[in-house]
Amino acid sequence: MNLSTRAARPDDAAAIVGILNPIIEARLFTVFDTPLSVEAERDYISMFPERGVFQVAIRESDQQIVGFQSMEPFARYTRAFDHVGVLGTYVALESRRQGVATRLFDATVGEAIGKGYEKIFTYVRADNDAALRTYLQHGFGIVGTAHRHAKLDGRYIDEIVIEKILRHV
Repeated sequence: MNLSTRAARPDDAAAIVGILNPIIEARLFTVFDTPLSVEAERDYISMFPERGVFQVAIRESDQQIVGFQSMEPFARYTRAFDHVGVLGTYVALESRRQGVATRLFDATVGEAIGKGYEKIFTYVRADNDAALRTYLQHGFGIVGTAHRHAKLDGRYIDEIVIEKILRHV
């Protein structure tokens, strides 16, 4: 699949919600538990932190958004974590295993380094083997397991804590 990437814009909200809500509703890939509205997503994009990185992947053949990554500064209540970003990666269910994540990682990591980030941090559901493999293939390492970290539909879910060091200083 031929893909391009660019920064997310508020008018991408409907396409992003169209990707994210089926993932939420599947109850298998994320710990998000409530579908999002287009208006809420538009507001989120409009108010996205200046140091954040929010990339969309666009399928060239029809100009459809088929995935996105958003990375925000981690723990903005202190400057001690200014070098760390927290990442989320989402690919349309029908577009998985077609190189979308790879294009997004390339774009996000490049922009993150340009904005002074030294490390990316995130969590992956312990039962989402495909997502964990994807992150590991893109240079993330496992830090550990947060046991019973999420509770979705009355069921506890462990999350794997992972990180990628972008540069050593």
